[in-house]
Amino acid sequence: MKIAVIGATGMAGRAIFEEATTRGHEVTAIVRNVEKARAELGDGATLLVSDIFDLKRATLEQFDVVVNAFANHKEAYLNLDAVTHLIHEFRQSETRVIFLLGAASLIQANGTRLFDFLVELPGNEAWIDEPRYGVLELDILRATPDVNWTGVSPQQNFTPGPASEHRIALNDLLLSADGKSHVTAGNMAVGVLDEIETPQHIRERFTVSDM
Repeated sequence: MKIAVIGATGMAGRAIFEEATTRGHEVTAIVRNVEKARAELGDGATLLVSDIFDLKRATLEQFDVVVNAFANHKEAYLNLDAVTHLIHEFRQSETRVIFLLGAASLIQANGTRLFDFLVELPGNEAWIDEPRYGVLELDILRATPDVNWTGVSPQQNFTPGPASEHRIALNDLLLSADGKSHVTAGNMAVGVLDEIETPQHIRERFTVSDM
């Protein structure tokens, strides 16, 4: 399968690129910095050098699946802009696009969103925009019936680490064996590739959690 990973040098993107490569797929890393990509992904990695906002339908449709692992933690509004740009390019396309979303839209045990808790925390001004825009991204995708999309959210704490035992859910904030909500990049990558190879969540969001 021909798979492209936008943002393949980030934590999530790199793990997905490596998992897809290990499984024998034809994988292309869509990156802006060639030197960084070569250093992190290896000299043999297939690269497509482009800013996400310069990507057009004609380029993207050569792939069976495009994974959007783009993330800007400083200018969080760009994450929303990236989603809407890709929606525009993928309308009525057969190419599947996987969006890595945030955890803020996950539902807590009390029935409220994680965002509803985060927005009440004191001193959140420096970081609350990223989860706020993340909630909007999912809302927009859910209102988009003519794009072949799937959303994937990590749990509250998304950390580097290898794949291990994991589980998935649709919309729930999950607690691992230690009573905390977390998932490693390795487990996210396995969850994403399992979904690519055996689609279960067309036009819906799911989440991956450590056991």
